[in-house]
Amino acid sequence: MNPLTVTSTAPLLSALLLASPVALHAAEPHYAPEWATITPKRTIRHSNPQNDTLANAVSALQPGDQLVIAAGTYSMERMWDIQVSGTAEAPVWIVAEEGAQVILTRPDEKQNVLNIGQASPVHHLCLRGVEITGGSHGLRLGHCNEVWIDQCHIHHTGQVCLSANSANTNRLFLTRNHLHHGGGHGEGMYLGANQGEFIMSQSVIARNHIHDCRGSQGDGIEVKQGSWGNLIAENNIHDTQYPCITVYGTAGQPVNIIERNLCRRSDDSSMQVQGEAIVRNNVLIGSKKGSGFASIDHQGQSLNLQVIHNTIINVGDAFKGGSWNAREGMVLANNVLYSRDKSALNFPQGREGVTITGNVVLGDAPKQGATPGRGLEDFVSLSWDGEKHDATPTAAASLDHADAKYLLDTDFTGAKRNGATSGAVAR
Repeated sequence: MNPLTVTSTAPLLSALLLASPVALHAAEPHYAPEWATITPKRTIRHSNPQNDTLANAVSALQPGDQLVIAAGTYSMERMWDIQVSGTAEAPVWIVAEEGAQVILTRPDEKQNVLNIGQASPVHHLCLRGVEITGGSHGLRLGHCNEVWIDQCHIHHTGQVCLSANSANTNRLFLTRNHLHHGGGHGEGMYLGANQGEFIMSQSVIARNHIHDCRGSQGDGIEVKQGSWGNLIAENNIHDTQYPCITVYGTAGQPVNIIERNLCRRSDDSSMQVQGEAIVRNNVLIGSKKGSGFASIDHQGQSLNLQVIHNTIINVGDAFKGGSWNAREGMVLANNVLYSRDKSALNFPQGREGVTITGNVVLGDAPKQGATPGRGLEDFVSLSWDGEKHDATPTAAASLDHADAKYLLDTDFTGAKRNGATSGAVAR
């Protein structure tokens, strides 16, 4: 049978492909590209896992094509770099057949399993539903703009699971992926490069499940210095060696937004953000050695950082602002900051000029801008180690101390706030 079967257009789009991008786009339009709901002009089916037939099928795609890959293990022995692009009106779609396990791998770690845009720019491309394992990097994004990686499973790789650190990238959409057990440095996602050599901008990293990031480092999501204007939202990240989320500064460009993430059971701090960001409505629990939230100079200064309406529960320091003293635009407002053994708020170099207001605290803390909380009994089901992570306040909790000036309209769940509850989750 010819592995490439060309059929007509829209009627053959699977229920999964119809439902998933539409649902994501409708519920959160900023999580998916503007072209998410466009119907392919033709559908091509591929079912031959031998040699380089899949790579050849991909290289032949034209704008508006959708390649549906049948179940099987597709192993590439050479470097595979996808270089096909679509347009805003006619994207290219590379997708696993509905309900099929499509595994992309290679026999060794000499190359990455899959590259996109290493040799030439790629844009308006969606890769969805495939499993990637083995190789060096699982998936490496190069010169990419308007590239959507959705519902892929990337795991047990020789190095980082997914990287975008070898070229400037813009408007990446990394959504609903499952990443775990990367090797080497061990990151789930490595985005941008050190000292701003390569920058990711105006991108979305949302609703990913990332865990078991070990190795020599092991951040869940790491966004490097100079990357700007990105949204990191609703990710579930746990069991990492370095912070679940690490974000550097933007070098004066528009801030990054980090919101509604669940981060727990890190061997380091649960979240570390240098500056130039809005950090809101996150639940951070159970860092084993570090702080719940940490911020310090690193490849740039800490400045213009707002930490608002987060629930941070930790055995050690809940919040640690190592380089916040006398810095521009530093706000710590309306958070729940509970430390079992150390400080709720720790400013080792001082806190001159920092706005501190509306916080509910447990542990040692400055009196300014802080109201005492009771402990874990203030929540429906939380544990210091992060095993339990329902941060909904109980009826008996006295958390209604938020400063109206910094009150957010919605909470961790996306529900509208009807009161002045501090922390990520409203009543």
